[in-house]
Amino acid sequence: MMEEKPVISNAKNTQELAEEGLKYLEDTIESAFQILSSINDELCNPALWSTTSATHSSNGNNSDVSDSTHHVETGGGTLEEARLRYKSSVASLREVLSAIPNSQKVKACETDSTIGTSESQEDQAEIEKLEKQVTNLRKELTDKNKHLKLLIDQLRDLITDISMWQSPCSV
Repeated sequence: MMEEKPVISNAKNTQELAEEGLKYLEDTIESAFQILSSINDELCNPALWSTTSATHSSNGNNSDVSDSTHHVETGGGTLEEARLRYKSSVASLREVLSAIPNSQKVKACETDSTIGTSESQEDQAEIEKLEKQVTNLRKELTDKNKHLKLLIDQLRDLITDISMWQSPCSV
């Protein structure tokens, strides 16, 4: 029951990739849980415990069945099946995760290519309008600064005149 490796196309957007990634993440979690359950079943059931390591060490014979093969055969293969599912779903999840940055780059390129559409023309018109406002406000500020400078100069002259009137006459 080996799942086929998915083919991720560049046409998928980030949302679709996220949904696909969620599916693979759920598969990964389910497979990991199945691995833990299988290990728990083997540890709790003495009938599934391997005796080949004891036979192997007492005989010294290397032709005995290996431990891992014996566990898979006696455990009904559920651990091995879960392990393969886990590996497959992790690989698929990694592939989806690596495809997400590419989909974001494609989206950015698509957004950049929309310059010249009616929406960007409206934006351009708004920008021009705001630039005119900025220019007008700068002119108004310059005029007000000139007027303020004139008023400051007149105030200086007034202060000078008042100072001269208040000074004692020296005749």
